[in-house]
Amino acid sequence: MLRIGLTGNVAAGKSTVLDLFRQWGAATVDADLLAREAVAPGTPGLAAVVRRFGRELLLPGGDLDRDALRRLVMTDESERAALNAIVHPEVARLTAEREAALRREGRMLVIHDIPLLFEVLDPDDFDAIVLVDAPAAIRRERLKHDRGLGDADADALIAAQQPSETKRARSHFVIENAGGRTALESQARAVWTRLQEQAGIA
Repeated sequence: MLRIGLTGNVAAGKSTVLDLFRQWGAATVDADLLAREAVAPGTPGLAAVVRRFGRELLLPGGDLDRDALRRLVMTDESERAALNAIVHPEVARLTAEREAALRREGRMLVIHDIPLLFEVLDPDDFDAIVLVDAPAAIRRERLKHDRGLGDADADALIAAQQPSETKRARSHFVIENAGGRTALESQARAVWTRLQEQAGIA
């Protein structure tokens, strides 16, 4: 089974590309969804987060206040590392379970949607890396316009990730998203065709 890592810095458009791949028949594993599952109520992951960061991060219903946690770790590298040490092993376990299920289904290509692939994983663990990229200035405006963030929060989110320039050299495919939807879809379709060829299913 061909294992593809799909990544991109915040507001680059990775989720849009992932949706296109899904429309075209891709099997996907979403690291963000697994990260949520890893700290769902009643899980060992949530218990560990509460022990490390405090019960004030719990909402009245028992769910994790993800916005509060994000603000807490966004600008503090040591706190972010502590959170990663709790969540990432659980995500790795859940990922292995999803992959095993896809193998049993006979799927020959799986797209792993991992926003922080370069920050927390080894890109060499994947058969190919697809990076969705856009200039930082454009991403900053998207964060402000689409997500309603202020300048400080937008800049902090961007600064919390490695610059995309360092990721481009280690990516097998780079999809540029500085233009419109049509241009993005055309590039994504070309990459998808190449991936299918590489997996022997085109």
